[in-house]
Amino acid sequence: MSAKVVSLMPDSAAIPVIDISNATGTQEQKTVLARKIKTACMEDGIFYVTGHGIPEETIDNVFSAMRAYFSLPLETKMKLYHKRSGNFRGYGPLLDSNIEPSNRGDLLEGFGAGWQELFPDENDEKKENSSHAKPGANVWPSEPAPFRKAYLNYYHAAVGVGRMLYRLFALALDLPETYFDDKTNDLATNMRTLHYPPQTGPVNDGIVGLGAHTDFECFTILWQEPGIQALQVLNSEMRWINATPIPGTLVVNIADLLARWTNDVFKSPVHRAINRSGVPRYSIALFFGADSQVQIEPVPSCISSEQPPKYEIISVGDYVQKRIEDMYYQTVPPP
Repeated sequence: MSAKVVSLMPDSAAIPVIDISNATGTQEQKTVLARKIKTACMEDGIFYVTGHGIPEETIDNVFSAMRAYFSLPLETKMKLYHKRSGNFRGYGPLLDSNIEPSNRGDLLEGFGAGWQELFPDENDEKKENSSHAKPGANVWPSEPAPFRKAYLNYYHAAVGVGRMLYRLFALALDLPETYFDDKTNDLATNMRTLHYPPQTGPVNDGIVGLGAHTDFECFTILWQEPGIQALQVLNSEMRWINATPIPGTLVVNIADLLARWTNDVFKSPVHRAINRSGVPRYSIALFFGADSQVQIEPVPSCISSEQPPKYEIISVGDYVQKRIEDMYYQTVPPP
């Protein structure tokens, strides 16, 4: 990233907190809500949401399961190494990715999965955990036992929030509320549970938790472990803002495809994560996309004679695949 950063702001006061409990309310309530979201998306491209409806028990269960999973021996976790299982689903070890080319790697480990029915039958589970799993299908660890169920329960709850947000984004862009519905049929949505070990040593040693970057898809829904500061966002004044965890909230940030889709009316913010808390830090990122065959070109309300289209038309699948490969293959895969 070549942007010149002025300074780090001490807190996240500049990031708006938006209550989305009226997302399924009256048309007037939804319109008011969409205006607030539009302002946030046009200014810095990031906001907190409350009233999202995900039960606290669902969050507690996945948090407990991911902590247990990441505490397993590396040898056990590497049995589901994502570069062998296909489609980047499964386990990623420390320094496996490098999202900012000037760094030497991202100091995090993660586990990723995509869409799957909440209650698959027993035969599906056996197939996914066998050596004959279909390339690109989800793979699941055998331990801890509650991991798969806890993961999918949270996944589906967060996908529900994403669907609500897509409708609010449509209203914010002066489009029909259902504009994005037929472009998100396949739920091309991936989720990663993440563990950031505490980072020590020099601040500029070429390795951070997650290097400065913009997200690839349309938007990201992020849960952060309470009480541990790591996420920072570069605002429109080129200042790093601490996106401090606020209990009961999720962080939503616009990503590159939605920025392209809106001809940069919505901003895709540069952000990073650096865990210098002295203790492990956990988070869950759900990357909400669109169907792979959808062609991304500016929506009608975002182009004019004064603001012509900025980008060439590209399919969702082609764009995301290229970005993911750039992220993971700047480092040498383990043998």
